[in-house]
Amino acid sequence: ATLSGSAPEYDRPWVATPAATPLVNSDVPQVDPVDGLKALLASPNYAGKQWIYEQYDTMVMADTVRTPGFGAGVVRVHGTDKLLAFTSDVTPRYVMANPVEGGKQAVAEAYRNLTAAGAKPLASTDNLNFGNPEKPEIMGQFVGAIQGIGEAVLALDMPIVSGNVSLYNETDGAGILPTPTIAAVGLIAHEDQAILGQAREGHVALLIGDTEGHLGQSALLAEVFNRIEGDAPAVDLAAEKRNGDFIRDHHEWITACLDLSDGGLAMAAFEMAEASNVGVQIDSENTQELFGEDQARYLVACNFDQAEALMGAAMRAGVPITSVGKFTGSDITFGAITAPLEELRNIYRNSFAETFA
Repeated sequence: ATLSGSAPEYDRPWVATPAATPLVNSDVPQVDPVDGLKALLASPNYAGKQWIYEQYDTMVMADTVRTPGFGAGVVRVHGTDKLLAFTSDVTPRYVMANPVEGGKQAVAEAYRNLTAAGAKPLASTDNLNFGNPEKPEIMGQFVGAIQGIGEAVLALDMPIVSGNVSLYNETDGAGILPTPTIAAVGLIAHEDQAILGQAREGHVALLIGDTEGHLGQSALLAEVFNRIEGDAPAVDLAAEKRNGDFIRDHHEWITACLDLSDGGLAMAAFEMAEASNVGVQIDSENTQELFGEDQARYLVACNFDQAEALMGAAMRAGVPITSVGKFTGSDITFGAITAPLEELRNIYRNSFAETFA
């Protein structure tokens, strides 16, 4: 009762964040997809972070099932067949452009990361990091983000069970990007329901979810063109729920799964290939298709028979699904443009340490 009824309430003056001007994709030049991917892999924002996490013990009573570096972390509930998956997500650029959609997206990405491991999302916690709330525009970011988070946790059944707030984060009067980080936990009721495999030679690459090629506030736009423009991608919470339920309901046909987020299909395809040590051929070399950051999407690897079964089930369930390529060889290929996986892996694995060590 003290928390819910007697805690002080702060209703500071605030102004809503102005609507962002949508980015016209035709204003973004087509890029060599390998060059675009290299730019992302070399960025401290998207390069592998093993230089940090390998300094720490990631095993928990020998029950760690998936160590850091690929999607949600997974641990076994000691002495049982149950597993728990954990993740933490937010894209501050999205929240700056559109606090409501950015707040939704942080929850939705956490939901997808858990789902991609086969976990049913259970609950979340928020870590709300903002600038000076005494400035109405900063308070407006805070209000909008909470609105978006609230809508998403209700729609995706991921209640906020705890949280904290860090305000007044400024340097020389300039606030940090609004960063409402969402951490979440999900349950895999039995280890047979987990999706923790790796892509293998000959596996089909399936894309679940609709692709329109949204490049506003994208990683490609920021890292390659040094442009922070456009609106955040729209988050369709009903599509997030539908596509997530589909993944979990058909886990037995899915060998490996990764949600699409920063860097879009190109980044997800590389990450799955790199983790599996097998090349990937993606049919498209179109910038919007490869680097667009449309939401509610997953990349799936499975054999041909499983792919046929998934496509039939998706058609019956009204879930968008497309074959986008295959895993094979030792190169990363987009259309007719290719590069050795090992070359890209070296950029991904070494860039962060080279920047900060």
